[in-house]
Amino acid sequence: MKKYYLFLLLSATLTTATMAAEAEAEAIEEPSAFMDSSLNPEAPEFELQDGDTDLTPVTITVNGTQVRVTNASGKSLEIYNLAGVRVASFKIDSDDTTVSLNLPRGCYILKVDKVVRKAAIK
Repeated sequence: MKKYYLFLLLSATLTTATMAAEAEAEAIEEPSAFMDSSLNPEAPEFELQDGDTDLTPVTITVNGTQVRVTNASGKSLEIYNLAGVRVASFKIDSDDTTVSLNLPRGCYILKVDKVVRKAAIK
């Protein structure tokens, strides 16, 4: 019975090694479908969607009680306290806007569109 199990183990090992060698040989013979599009003219090319045209990231910088927001024209700056209550909201009218906050000292969450930053007002 021990010889039978040893034979099964040995044959399974040889079969696995043979299958791996055959797969490697096939991969060398056939070009991959994931090659660079310049090498494979049938590969799809990357195209921008309508919503992807805004490639400049929105930045929020805090210095004391001054908040500078760039690349967010037409959006709004929302300020939340740590309890999640919105305490202030400002309309951003240009690509580089500085807002002076008249809030008590503490930690706040600043949000413009999908960009969220935490800030400490001192």
